[in-house]
Amino acid sequence: MTRDLRVRILVVIVNYRAAAHVAKCLDSLADERRLLPDLRVVVVDNPSGGDDVAQLQAHVCARAYGDWVAVRPMPRNGGFAYGVNAGVQPAMAGADAPDAFLLLNPDTWIRPGAVAQLVAFLAERQDVGIVGSRLEDPDGTRQVAQFRFPGVLNTFDDAVALSVVSRLLRPWATVPPFREEPTRVDWLAGACMLVRRDVFARVGPFDEDYFLYFEELDFCRRAQALGVATWNDPRSRVVHLVGQSTGVTVRDRRPGRLPDYWFASRIRYFDKHHGRAFRFAVDCAYVLGKSLWHALRLLRGRPDLGPPHALRDHARAMFRRC
Repeated sequence: MTRDLRVRILVVIVNYRAAAHVAKCLDSLADERRLLPDLRVVVVDNPSGGDDVAQLQAHVCARAYGDWVAVRPMPRNGGFAYGVNAGVQPAMAGADAPDAFLLLNPDTWIRPGAVAQLVAFLAERQDVGIVGSRLEDPDGTRQVAQFRFPGVLNTFDDAVALSVVSRLLRPWATVPPFREEPTRVDWLAGACMLVRRDVFARVGPFDEDYFLYFEELDFCRRAQALGVATWNDPRSRVVHLVGQSTGVTVRDRRPGRLPDYWFASRIRYFDKHHGRAFRFAVDCAYVLGKSLWHALRLLRGRPDLGPPHALRDHARAMFRRC
């Protein structure tokens, strides 16, 4: 792809203690501007008590990015949705609003042409409102980035982690089969998703009652309810350093215990979209599946490499209110 795409794109990066990663992400976006000269970036910094703002401003100054990158310090750490809205909503209200918004994790960088491919896809497919990239490790290994909405069957499947169960429940699996061509999906990982301006106008802002996690799932669910299609285009490739910005979803070591805000977000999602009875059924499916998994693990003498106390924490969360 070599042609200029005269489309106004605002990239929104929510930073928290990841200034070095954001600097690398900005460098990759600088190369992308050869194809997208109207691409702009706002880095929303949720304060951590460190010197991230100073580091980012110094990098922007040293690389002469000031005409297209803005660093916006926030007065408090309100979470990911709060940060996204702080980048999107002022631009939506401006006289020269972008045509689309690229929501990008701080722990990502862009393969050449990745954003331009997403922009071209939306230009070709006017029926699509949200599109995401193939996420991958630095060595090119594909990551899971597209999902089906959570329910009772796929929750049980994920928890019990048995091949025979997965074969039986394949049509409902959380992760659909990967395809090399663009595919319609239920929802995307929020690490990289391009959203049309009119989708934000119709769906509204991200729900700030989610501090972290489930907010992109919630947004895609609300969009689908309004007839907005979400797609994944694997021709667009973005490197994602999994878990570097949160430390929760790391893959190179055993993850830490799931934080309380993860459970609070999960409860909010199910209660908001399905009601407490459905959430209770999903919780029962998880507890049953995870209990069977633990029993088989002990019989086989295998270690538990998942988050510590996950079964106990899920069981305790079953009776919490949103």
